[in-house]
Amino acid sequence: MSSSRRSRWLLLSAYQADSHAYWAAWLPRAFPAIDWRVLTLPGRHFKWRIRGNPLSWLGEIEAASRDVDGVIATSMVDLATLRGLCPALARVPNIYYFHENQFAYPVGPQQTPSVEPQLVQLYGALAADQIVFNSRWNAQSFLTGVDELLQRMPDAVPSDLRARLEPRIQVLPVPVEPVISPEAPPRDPRLIVWNHRWEYDKAPAFFAAAMRRLAEQGVMFRLALLGARPATPPAPLTELAEQFPSRIVANGRVDRATYEALLAQSGIAVSTALHEFQGIGMLEAVSAGAIPLVPDALVYPEQFAATYRYPPGDIEAFIERLAAWVVNPPASPAIDRWLVPSVKPQWAALINRFS
Repeated sequence: MSSSRRSRWLLLSAYQADSHAYWAAWLPRAFPAIDWRVLTLPGRHFKWRIRGNPLSWLGEIEAASRDVDGVIATSMVDLATLRGLCPALARVPNIYYFHENQFAYPVGPQQTPSVEPQLVQLYGALAADQIVFNSRWNAQSFLTGVDELLQRMPDAVPSDLRARLEPRIQVLPVPVEPVISPEAPPRDPRLIVWNHRWEYDKAPAFFAAAMRRLAEQGVMFRLALLGARPATPPAPLTELAEQFPSRIVANGRVDRATYEALLAQSGIAVSTALHEFQGIGMLEAVSAGAIPLVPDALVYPEQFAATYRYPPGDIEAFIERLAAWVVNPPASPAIDRWLVPSVKPQWAALINRFS
């Protein structure tokens, strides 16, 4: 790079939803000294996005990649194909960032399993100079998934894929902005917050059943039902709204100030997820002072001590912990290593290493 100009990086995000959009907005804001060129695609039509993004960007990628010093692409980007179609991308360092991996992503009830998304990510990782995951769980489940995929193949399978991938792997979270809300009322230990997507992979039916059981036991609690939901509300959400109207203090996506105030007011933040590679919503809630109650699986053992984890799928353990905590809550845990002040210097070091 010439000393007379700013470092120039191309940021590629092929599925702008949730943590992908959060992260893609944070990087240019956190490092304004870099000349960022950004290409994104909307977070919809998953199968087309993960396989078709080189075609979607075909008319833009050559100009966007001209004179860049490096590329950061999410794992929804078909990086191997893009580097083949655009030689400029093959001449500069490429960082491949996994917000999630398709080997550990649960298949929905209306979905058909396919190796296509898995192969896109595997080829992308092989084509990248540096492979970065947002958690150890993400990295481990990816490598395990690759091993299991190759074991199912009939022949001509390479034996050294782990040896090729592992030396280039680094764990670096999406930096979470700590929530500090001056507008929040006093904390309510009986306020339980759900701030996840209302979709199958977050197991909302388990949560709704637990709330019904908690109410049947005579436990006093209130609910903040946040997070994105489809146009047609899922049955568990509708049931909660119908059964507990007087207990619900919020039901829907709210503006940022209101969201932060609700997190700062809440006593307990819960997760019943079937998959979670980092869990920004939970980390935000805990940064605001809420107590996490999470499955003893996925990314959560990296984040929270055993006190805050329950056996996955064990509704009795989940209810028992909630009933105790609304009366006698434990202290909220420290999560500093997932927050911006700790993580930003690590991102700076990664980018500087390749600039």
